[in-house]
Amino acid sequence: MPETSPTVVVLTALHVEYDAMRAHIEDAEELVHDDGTRVERGHLRGTPWTVAIAELGEGAVNAAALTMRIVSWLRPEALLFVGVAGGLKDDVEIGDVVVGTKVYAVQGGKQTPSGFLARPEVWHGSHRLVQAARSALRDLEGVRGHRKPIACGDVVLADDRSAFAEYIGRTYNDAYAIETEGSGAAHAAHLSGRLDTLVIRGISDRADPGKPAADASGSQERAAAQAASVAVAVLRKQRPRGTGDSEEGPHRGPRYGEPRYGEPRYGGDHLDFRWSSFHGPFVAKRVDRGDEGR
Repeated sequence: MPETSPTVVVLTALHVEYDAMRAHIEDAEELVHDDGTRVERGHLRGTPWTVAIAELGEGAVNAAALTMRIVSWLRPEALLFVGVAGGLKDDVEIGDVVVGTKVYAVQGGKQTPSGFLARPEVWHGSHRLVQAARSALRDLEGVRGHRKPIACGDVVLADDRSAFAEYIGRTYNDAYAIETEGSGAAHAAHLSGRLDTLVIRGISDRADPGKPAADASGSQERAAAQAASVAVAVLRKQRPRGTGDSEEGPHRGPRYGEPRYGEPRYGGDHLDFRWSSFHGPFVAKRVDRGDEGR
């Protein structure tokens, strides 16, 4: 696979989420980091994207650590966390998809004699990817999507009348879904620098005592498949940086002399010494366009 192809990393926590994304990847090859971390890397048909997918396991701390490792290893242009979540609103149904305009880390705070004072952290979804999601959801049939905040904490919520559920509803009233890894991935992506990031979650339960029955009915498989279809639709809309934002027309690689994906473009006269080796003096000569080929 060409090393110059722009890369997007898609992270998952569960095998059912991984399998849903893996179904969209062609010509996949397994890559193994020196520390044993594994990804599968392949091509997303009809796009210029190389997609690397990984199953990280559960929990925000684990997600943060492995996200940092994978990002520093593969140097992607974009990162998606795709999986399942519990729904927090009455108008969110099993099988819906929530695209995270914001991701809250919900467990930070200070316990005082007068009560718990929340000190949340929040990461916003990449404007470029949120906009692509808005466009993708308008065109995507069979998916009911919401562009709303997502709450993240190391608690699997299966009781909508619990003190924790009441706290989420009071303090993060705009959150439409709750899950356990998004804040870790979002934080790691933020620390890595300029990286477009988005959390996409399919609703597999209502974060209530009906969760075990919903899971047993196959709701996780359905929700994961819906989330994966939205992730793919977003990537079909979103072009790599420097190639234009339109999804229309076939992708064409850079012409001779143009920078590869993700590289800076230069204006005016300059000498480009990248990937060059010199073993003695050299002479530079300017060639006008009309003299080329003479």
